Amino acid sequence: MKSIYLKAGKAQDVFNELKKSLKGTLTLNNEEYNLAMESDFVKGNIEGIAFQEGMTYMQFDLVFSDDVMLSMESFKAPPILFAYCSEGALRHSFGVNGDKKSLKKYNSGVLKSTTSINSILYFEKNIPIKFSIIGVGTDTIANGQNNDLIKKLKNTFLNKKENYLDIRFQNFKIAEKIEEFNTINQTGIVRNLLKKGILQIILAMEIEQHTDSFTKISQAITCLTLKQIDEIKRISNFIINFPAEQFTIKFLAQKTGLSPNKLQEGFKLVHNRTVNDFITFMRIEKAEDLIRTSDLNISEIVYSIGFTSRSYFSKIFKQKYNCSPKDYKYNQNSVAKTA
Repeated sequence: MKSIYLKAGKAQDVFNELKKSLKGTLTLNNEEYNLAMESDFVKGNIEGIAFQEGMTYMQFDLVFSDDVMLSMESFKAPPILFAYCSEGALRHSFGVNGDKKSLKKYNSGVLKSTTSINSILYFEKNIPIKFSIIGVGTDTIANGQNNDLIKKLKNTFLNKKENYLDIRFQNFKIAEKIEEFNTINQTGIVRNLLKKGILQIILAMEIEQHTDSFTKISQAITCLTLKQIDEIKRISNFIINFPAEQFTIKFLAQKTGLSPNKLQEGFKLVHNRTVNDFITFMRIEKAEDLIRTSDLNISEIVYSIGFTSRSYFSKIFKQKYNCSPKDYKYNQNSVAKTA
């Protein structure tokens, strides 16, 4: 097993340490770090960005050719860390002699440690791993006394016992936000503002989900296997790519190998919607995109996305966008003319 020691520090220091240990190519663009690695020992990328408010985001997408133990030096004021695993698995312990807990695919974890003990991450060789970490500084000087979100995070998580690691099933709403964060196409200050806003939403969702009501939801999740969740995600992407198809519950259940009840259960878990509600939602999303980007009239759009009733389409479109499709198209055209 190869051991790597990572000193505590700011984002720049951390990435420089990683570059030194992993022998990668480090670039900095618009305050975003990217460490690309292509060696016999490790392949992949580590990306990250830090904000003045004490928030840091890092994404790891890599595979090691040897077992690895990564020891992270403790901070004077240890941050609250939120971890999300989307592929593979890793283990964590407080110190080399501490109990090891696994963070697996579709798991998330909340971690807070003391100032006197390192956090250790363990990676298995030849196993691709993809996970994200959001760090929130607990130093009041660094993130300001007037940040209500930081205060709520501290009140929620800093009252835990000294070394605290809570691993549970991933909240898929948060997973969608992370995906949204990672696929932002804008550049410059707009990109940074969007990323900062999404991180703040994720942290607010973390506060909300660590309640008794979310615990009940978590208990219900365990009746679905990882394979079944993968099937739900796969068929969801199929619906997104072909929204005009006249899908039936029977067809989708057969395509996933799930029973109709399991299919509905999975959609409620992953999307917080029934199957039919999800299909309708994606059609409306597609319609909005076509109104903005195509020359099709409203009737053509209605039938191109699988609706058979223009009045029904107009009703549910107005529920989502607070205006009729016709008015929405007119407003979009007006904006385009004045741009």
